[in-house]
Amino acid sequence: MLTVLNPFDKHQPFPTVDKALRDPNGLLAMGGCLSPERLCNAYRRGIFPWFGENEPILWWSPDPRLVLRPEQVKVSRSLGKRLKRGEFAFTHDVCFADVVEACAGPRSMAAGTWITADMKRAYRRLYEQGLAHSFEAWREGRLVGGLYGVALGRVFFGESMFHRATDASKAAFAYACGRLAEWGYALIDCQVHTQHLASLGAGEIPRREFVRLLNLYCEQTAASGAWQPREESL
Repeated sequence: MLTVLNPFDKHQPFPTVDKALRDPNGLLAMGGCLSPERLCNAYRRGIFPWFGENEPILWWSPDPRLVLRPEQVKVSRSLGKRLKRGEFAFTHDVCFADVVEACAGPRSMAAGTWITADMKRAYRRLYEQGLAHSFEAWREGRLVGGLYGVALGRVFFGESMFHRATDASKAAFAYACGRLAEWGYALIDCQVHTQHLASLGAGEIPRREFVRLLNLYCEQTAASGAWQPREESL
């Protein structure tokens, strides 16, 4: 039976992830709230929220899990040429709200968005607490790509990305991987398989292995100076 969480108890424990349903894959609980405490507790245990407008909050922990070691990102020949030509400039944490808003925009292959108004407010609170972060790609002063996620210990939990120019989201992701590797991050959580992320080097591991890695890396500390804003090109 699916666990129903108390929306007034932000510290209520989640059920263990081995209780998640097989169909739909990874559905673990519903309800609760999107407080910073609840969200951080979820990520730390390999759980994330995903639900649509006018739906209850749904919490997921799929098996297998898509992950990437930052230093193992794959840059295609075409993307590499764009980066060498300096087509993009890159920043991080410069316009977090704009990145989230762009990620919430309409997609050609999907109707609606799972990044609801409540989700935007929740991640904005995490950003204000220094726990959520964004990476941005720019062309001629215009925001053309980016991604955002949550950082705990030496793990970055990717949430969503967007592009408004060819290869812009891939370029932002490559920049993110470079910075995360530089700052000592050990793992990027990519959640579930997509061809887009697989092309960048992400691969699936069993959920139990993912939880083991979280228990290891979330208790460690990233390099000092991480997340200090700066602008550069790759």
